[in-house]
Amino acid sequence: MSGRARLALCAAAATMMAACALLPLVDPATWIFQAAFLLAVQTTAGALTRRVPLARPLTVAVQALVTLMLLTLAFARQQAVVGIVPGPDAFHQFGVLLQAGTDDVGRYSIPAPLSDGIRLMLIGGVLVIGLAVDALAVTYRSAAPAGLPLLALYSVAAGLSGGGAAWLWFLLAAAGYLMLLLAEGRDRLSQWGRVFGGAPRTPGPDSAVGAVAPVRTGRRIGAVALGIALVVPLGLPSLDGGLLGRAGTGVGTGSGGGGTISAVNPLVSLRDSLNVDEDRQVMSYRTDTDDTQDLYLRIVSLDDFDGTAWKPAQRHIQAVPDTFPTPIGLGSDVQRASIQTRISAADWYAQDWLPMPYPASKVQIKGSWRYEPVGRTLVGDHGQNTRGAQYEVTSLIVQPTAAQLASAPEPSTALKREFTKVPGSLPPVVAATARKVTEGSTNHYEQAVKLQDYFAVSGNFRYDTQVQVGSGSAAIARFLKEKEGFCVHFSFAMAAMARTLGIPARVAVGFTPGTPQADGSMSVGLRDAHAWPELYFEGVGWTRFEPTPNRGTVPQYTQTDTPGTDVPNAPKPTLSTSTAPSAAPSASESCTAQQRKLEACPSESSPAAVGSHDDSWPWFKILGLTLAGLLILGVPLLPMLWRMRLRAVRLGGHGRTDADAAAYTLGAWHEVTDTAWDHGITPDESQTPRKAAARIVRLGDLDPTASDAVHRLAAAVEQVLYAPHPRPVAGLADDARRIADALRTSASRAGRLRALLAPRSAIRMAWAASARWTALRARMAARRETLLRRPSSQNG
Repeated sequence: MSGRARLALCAAAATMMAACALLPLVDPATWIFQAAFLLAVQTTAGALTRRVPLARPLTVAVQALVTLMLLTLAFARQQAVVGIVPGPDAFHQFGVLLQAGTDDVGRYSIPAPLSDGIRLMLIGGVLVIGLAVDALAVTYRSAAPAGLPLLALYSVAAGLSGGGAAWLWFLLAAAGYLMLLLAEGRDRLSQWGRVFGGAPRTPGPDSAVGAVAPVRTGRRIGAVALGIALVVPLGLPSLDGGLLGRAGTGVGTGSGGGGTISAVNPLVSLRDSLNVDEDRQVMSYRTDTDDTQDLYLRIVSLDDFDGTAWKPAQRHIQAVPDTFPTPIGLGSDVQRASIQTRISAADWYAQDWLPMPYPASKVQIKGSWRYEPVGRTLVGDHGQNTRGAQYEVTSLIVQPTAAQLASAPEPSTALKREFTKVPGSLPPVVAATARKVTEGSTNHYEQAVKLQDYFAVSGNFRYDTQVQVGSGSAAIARFLKEKEGFCVHFSFAMAAMARTLGIPARVAVGFTPGTPQADGSMSVGLRDAHAWPELYFEGVGWTRFEPTPNRGTVPQYTQTDTPGTDVPNAPKPTLSTSTAPSAAPSASESCTAQQRKLEACPSESSPAAVGSHDDSWPWFKILGLTLAGLLILGVPLLPMLWRMRLRAVRLGGHGRTDADAAAYTLGAWHEVTDTAWDHGITPDESQTPRKAAARIVRLGDLDPTASDAVHRLAAAVEQVLYAPHPRPVAGLADDARRIADALRTSASRAGRLRALLAPRSAIRMAWAASARWTALRARMAARRETLLRRPSSQNG
């Protein structure tokens, strides 16, 4: 087996070893066998293409085309031409499958079922990574950068799956990359001849031991490096604390007291919590106030909006102060009351952020906690969480009046600049709807109340925890059109629309007040999970609004008649709506009672956050435009690609034996004359090689080194033409490359560019095509004449 073939096999094996990290994501994992087969075909196509040989870009293009045809055969053969050639219908089918796969990824928890869409995403991703690894390591002979796509494949898979077997997937991926590096090193060493270990070799059965010393040393170094990478992290301090220490984890249900629900990413947990079959108690609390309808337990605020997601901003955290400072923006003339709340978290509930009434002014809790002053939240440090925590919170009940909110002055420039930012990707319909809904308002308070009333009352929106409204920067626009969603969509939409009106806004995540118990305590369950917008008013501070119908309570200061509007007061729901998702008349109609009984409904453990995918453009259009762009760019580059291929053939590895010395020498000479032609020195076929060499040196203004190379090459050509037994001459390819470099150096910038992109010698491509066409016509004419003569000869 040749070194390059071995390298191609190692590249494919390294890709599959890294792809094993994807196995925990879906069930069953049979897709891995199909991916391995298709990757083998892709690798074989690359190996055959390199044997032609083609120019490197053409090799990669052929592999990409084969990959596309393989995916078409596997996933869109009914829509393809003759089952394998992709057309517009096939690209449309790819788009449908990818969209379905995206929805399935958002709908199911890990491990997800192996739907056609998810299978296309997995296999297509492995093939794309395999193509990149093969191109870098084999086609371009640079294995080290091939670790980047392998790392991307492993990182995405490991980041999603996690679990106790993460070390195994790392070991497989790292071993595959190490194997690839060793294969490349062995191939490079073999090009220098026999590999030796530095020790003298003695005849006998052990004479080959020294030949593998470098490879054996490399294996030992790799094994030691892998061992260090696996063992050393076990002795390092834990790094999973902090503000966003484990933001990637999702929600998982455990059994008994040992299970946990990690709501480190609160948006991921929201939808799962709202759709659980059993409303498990998250925490219970007692408070010294009878008015608990506004006692929301706030976990964290999401104040960074990039158009595709709301998330907590990266902020500085500090030690928990004995007494929190006065809430920002809260004036002395706003009525308030201080209350005490004692909270007990369940033993199975593990949350990095501490649920508290807002705004808290003092917290008494044991453990390692840190304080984030902008959001006024407490964050677990060094693995600290809420599991079984018991703590006491002193907080304020702020009771502004409608007049105070309506007369609020403009906030500071810095605050307004930070909390009214909206990205350019936000669809224009969001701001247009906000302006339309709030038309006629005279201040930000009236605008905020009209937005709340629009979602909760007058806009005919429907609360549904199982609705699929898509994701991406256009998700809010789709939600405004479909008018179906749950608290995340209502709060996201209102906060985004408020920002377009110049009102500072953010989204809070936490729990509604819960349900009163017979012993006087309040019980907060999973179905009390909630999200709501907070808008800032100078003199009052961050103020809660409730746009989600049938959830939580509408604040008293928004229930007064809004000046300039005839929208009726929003209906006031019951104290707790923890059972609303299953009992409310607005429950999803997409899953019947019989389906629920048979457990035939889809799993609802999808992320509730607005994701990063924007499907405003169909996938098949994107693919079609990409291929059209490649075609438009590729046609003008055909002369350059043809010259690159021809140069690779002429200066390749043949010509080392007497049998092909003539062809190799003449090929190198033709490459030099064509390169000179590309730089403006037209070839003269009537001259001898020696005179042609002198002409190239004179017109090309070559330096002495390049001049000697031209004359050496001309002498080799004369030997081939006139010697009775031509012998191969070493270094002709190096001389040809040295001459080409000298011609480029002496040419102007425009001349170099033309020689590269529009080489004059590429006319030989047209001549060759014309000659082949002429020869074909001649053969066809001769065959036709033979067929015409055959009957007459038989008759005679």
